[in-house]
Amino acid sequence: MPNLTDNIRGALLMIASMACFTFNDALVKVIGQDLPLFQIIAMRGILATALIYALARYLGKLRFDFSRRDWALVGLRSVSEIFTTYFFLTALLVMPIANVTAVLQALPLTVTLGAALVFREAVGWRRLGAILIGFVGVLLIIRPGPEGFSHGGVYVLLAVACITVRDLCSRGMSSSVPSLTVTLLTSTLVTVCAGLASVGTPWQPVDTGQVVILSVAGFLILGGYLFSVLVMRVGDVSFTSPFRYTGLIWALLLGWLIFADWPDNVTLLGALLVVSTGVFTLYRERLRRGA
Repeated sequence: MPNLTDNIRGALLMIASMACFTFNDALVKVIGQDLPLFQIIAMRGILATALIYALARYLGKLRFDFSRRDWALVGLRSVSEIFTTYFFLTALLVMPIANVTAVLQALPLTVTLGAALVFREAVGWRRLGAILIGFVGVLLIIRPGPEGFSHGGVYVLLAVACITVRDLCSRGMSSSVPSLTVTLLTSTLVTVCAGLASVGTPWQPVDTGQVVILSVAGFLILGGYLFSVLVMRVGDVSFTSPFRYTGLIWALLLGWLIFADWPDNVTLLGALLVVSTGVFTLYRERLRRGA
C-alpha cells in the first residue's frame, strides 16, 4: 500500500483489528453451544498465549523490569480481564452478538467518565452531556423490563465496568511498559484461571471441526492484538480511534449471516446514540489535547 497515507493505513489496521476480534466472538458463540465456557477459554487461551509470546519475542517487546506501581497496575488489569472474559462471553452466549457489541461501544464514554473520577481529568459539560445520552442509548439496547435487567444485560454491563477498569489501568501505566508483555501476562493468567475453574466440570470431547474453530479463534485474537499494536505506530490516534466502531458493523453482518439475528429499530437507535456520542467524545478529547 505504497500510495496510502499513514492515517489511511492506520484506519485500515484498526478496521482489521476490530474484524479479527468480532469474528473471534462469533466463533466462540458458535462453539459455545456445544462446549463448556471455561473449556473454551482455556483451550483458546493456550494457543493465543503461545502466539502472543512468539510475537512479543519476535518484536523484542518482552520485558519484565517494571516498577512496583506498574506491576500493581498490570496485576489489577489482569484481574479485570479475567472477569471481563467471563462476563463478556457469558453475555455473548445468551444475547445477539450485535447487541453485546453495541453496548461495548460505550467504552469511550465510561473510560472518559472513569478518568474524570480517578485521574481528575477535566470533563466539560459537552462531554458529560454526551456520556448521559450514550447511557440512554445503552438502556435502549438492553431495555430492562418490569422485573429489571435480563440475565445477559447484567453480564454485559458488568463486562463494560471491568473493561473500563482494565483500560484505566492501561492508561495509568508508564509508557515504557511494552503492551505486548502486558497482553502476554494477561492472556496467561486468564488461561490458567479458566483451566482451574474448569476442574469441577468434565471437559467435553472435541471433534476436528471444533478444534479448527478454536484454532482459528486463537489466530484471530493474535491478529486483533497485532493490528491494534501496529495501528499505534502509524497515523494519528485521534483519526484512527473512531474506526473502532466498525466492530459494530462486523457484528451486525455476522449476526445476520450466521445467527439470523437483526436488531429491531429501538436497538438500532440505541446503538446509533452510543456510537455518535462516542465519536463526539473522541472528537472533544482531540480538541482538548490539541489545545
